[in-house]
Amino acid sequence: MSAPFPRTRTSTLGYDVEEVDDFLAKARLAYDERLASTGGYALTSEMVRNTAFGMQKGGYYAPAVDAALERLEDAFALRERDRAYQAAGDEAWYAEARRRAGEILARLERPAGQKFARAGFLRVGYHPKDVDAFTQYLIEYFRSGADVTVTDVRTVVFRSRRGGYSEAQVDAVLDAVVDVMLAVR
Repeated sequence: MSAPFPRTRTSTLGYDVEEVDDFLAKARLAYDERLASTGGYALTSEMVRNTAFGMQKGGYYAPAVDAALERLEDAFALRERDRAYQAAGDEAWYAEARRRAGEILARLERPAGQKFARAGFLRVGYHPKDVDAFTQYLIEYFRSGADVTVTDVRTVVFRSRRGGYSEAQVDAVLDAVVDVMLAVR
């Protein structure tokens, strides 16, 4: 049987093959709802987004696995959105997405250098200027539908800086942005 992803060289770190294969097998069952209906392994788009694997030499090539996880997250998010439509209706679903977008926008429109908590004087965080510049694109997206994609948000990279923005807080807001973007696709 062939591997679902390319592997790294035996001297290079990649994702743990057994962990990835196990997760994808469970995800397949969860998506097909064979396990979820029996009280087994339930999986959400958020859980897919937060999945992490151990590293091993000769493991799966991380960018290939990450791309597959993004597609999997999109599939689960679409299914979640469809179920919410059925349960609450379009009007309620979009009202909730607008409410969440409003909360995010309120955070993003704070003054430059004050949008997020600081990591601390001696700790490294995201460079505030980089984050503030990217948030301008997100503000334009929420205000006027500027061309920002889910991939743009997922793959943004910020420089590090001592005393910068708290990485956990910035990442949480970016995750919320992805949730809203997927909800209104």
